[in-house]
Amino acid sequence: NPQGNKQQLSIMTMMTTISVTCRHISRLASKVSTINFIRMNSSIAIPSLADLCDDHISSPQRLSVIEPGLFSTYGNLPRFHGQVETVRCFESNPMVRTVLSSPGKNRVLVVDGGGSKRVAILGDQIAKLAVDNCWAGVIVNGCIRDSAIINGLNIGVKALGTHPVKSLKTHPGERGVPVNFAGVEFVPGQWVYSDEDGIVVSNEAIHE
Repeated sequence: NPQGNKQQLSIMTMMTTISVTCRHISRLASKVSTINFIRMNSSIAIPSLADLCDDHISSPQRLSVIEPGLFSTYGNLPRFHGQVETVRCFESNPMVRTVLSSPGKNRVLVVDGGGSKRVAILGDQIAKLAVDNCWAGVIVNGCIRDSAIINGLNIGVKALGTHPVKSLKTHPGERGVPVNFAGVEFVPGQWVYSDEDGIVVSNEAIHE
């Protein structure tokens, strides 16, 4: 029966497509789980800031400590670290999206938003981009929004607070420039360490 053979062939083709799709999804889920496992365990392996400061506060690395009491912690990884990349912008975040859409290589993006509390520089969509592109964390001298969603993502975020209004898209901002806030200068290539006690910046890596 030609018609029956065509139907049988169509069913077999559909089953093969479903099988290939399932295998692809399984491999992708395994890859994502592995990345998250590595990132979470890497975070756990780093000593606390208190221990790092005890070991290195008088060393040639010249640790700089962010002014306490300014930043709140968000994201599912309260302890994070990495080499510094920077963005300077004011109430307009296109450059933040651009940078976090690129490979992070476990770096930390430091965003100098001028301390503005009138808009949010980071939301859940851009935070998800950071996770997908393997950024270790984001430090925002400004506000974020969608904090409930961001708190469920495997990334560390520090910000001055939250604000429900999104930022403008009128000014691109600057990337890879030294930024200065909260008593500390952040220079691309430095190392930043963050946990529940605060934020520390070092000219060199101070973890083993």
